[in-house]
Amino acid sequence: MLEENKKMTKRVAVIGAGASGLTAIKCCLDEGLEPTCFEKTDDIGGLWRYKDEPEDGRASIYKSVVINTSKEMMCFSDFPTPEDFPNYMHNSRIMEYFRMYAEKFNLLKYIQNKVFLSTRRGAWVTHRVAKNGYPRDIANVSRFQNLIRKILPSSVTNYMVESALNSRFNHCNFGLLPQHRFSGQHPTVNDELPNRIFSGYVQIRPNVKEFTSTDVIFEDGTVEKNIDAVIFATGYSISFPFCDHSLLRVNNNKVYLYKYMFPYHLEMYTLAVVGLIQPIGAIMPISELQCRLATRVFKGLVKLPDKEAMAFDIGKKKFKMDHRYVPSQRHTIQVDYVEYMDELATLLGVKPDLLRLFATDPSLGFQVLFGPCTPYQFRLMGPGRWSGAKNAIMTQWNRIIKPTKTRTLKNSTQDASFPKMLIVGAIVIILAIFMFYY
Repeated sequence: MLEENKKMTKRVAVIGAGASGLTAIKCCLDEGLEPTCFEKTDDIGGLWRYKDEPEDGRASIYKSVVINTSKEMMCFSDFPTPEDFPNYMHNSRIMEYFRMYAEKFNLLKYIQNKVFLSTRRGAWVTHRVAKNGYPRDIANVSRFQNLIRKILPSSVTNYMVESALNSRFNHCNFGLLPQHRFSGQHPTVNDELPNRIFSGYVQIRPNVKEFTSTDVIFEDGTVEKNIDAVIFATGYSISFPFCDHSLLRVNNNKVYLYKYMFPYHLEMYTLAVVGLIQPIGAIMPISELQCRLATRVFKGLVKLPDKEAMAFDIGKKKFKMDHRYVPSQRHTIQVDYVEYMDELATLLGVKPDLLRLFATDPSLGFQVLFGPCTPYQFRLMGPGRWSGAKNAIMTQWNRIIKPTKTRTLKNSTQDASFPKMLIVGAIVIILAIFMFYY
């Protein structure tokens, strides 16, 4: 009988042991599937694993990279980042977290190493530290704020954000002001750029016109001589060299997948693409939720819509993206964190039921609606429910404050719980919000 059950267990191939690959292995194990991860290199971590010497065919970060999403927003939903880790982690700490995750859930044994396998248009520059010193995504990524953004016209929300960014430093005076609105392109997260421009260490130039053997000529005619090195920060080209073209078709960096995951034209949904999104937010919890959904689909526990409905959803997303973003090969897989997570969670049956939460546990419901939309919210109910999710949500502010509050203050009246500024006026409009949102 045991041998028969073993034969019946579905096997899943996971390509790559980066952030998405690791959680793919774990989600397969959670659902009783048998994963085998094929990793081209000799270690986990994907592009987050920095090496002094570049490896052919492998994307990598540079040595000083610090992640631009904070630890409570980027962690996997049932494995909080250690409280003593900084809110914005250096890439070495990211790798440390990945190794802890792999060790905790015993993932390494499922990994096999494969033997083969200047600014053109300016940018809106935002920073990691938000009002009152909270991490930017902690302060700005909540269900309540997402709802406000949906209610207000985009011209209003763009004006509000652009005014706030220009109040920090005027983008026009720094040569960075783009022609597009804030929501028209993925923002640049960089705390140092304005300081470097102020200090003369960085000078902004227009698009490159051409290179000579030693010089760079820009479109405005200026020339910089004796350049040491050129780094192309031009994004990624989407391709699937390990997969037949008939399964995953790419056209001008566009891939037509249902929820950016499932090739809708297949007869059997036994293939899912994980992590092929560029979120306004962290990718790790999105990849995890994608894996949770994919494994339930593989087992037949979640049924996808019919092909016509999936094609309509793909077309609708493409239409919205084309009208929002600057035309670019980069803007083909953009998603907004809260909306996209809720789409996946609805299919999976794990989207938080706010009405139920407010009725049964008002303090938790308040945190879920007005607090940061941290990954733990998607472990409160439904398949894969985690008993520690509520505690993780209710204590997240303590973990945010701890690495910065290394000096104990006497007579301090500061409270590390939910910021009081977000509570003002909230109770009055909760019912109206529910009526609109649900």
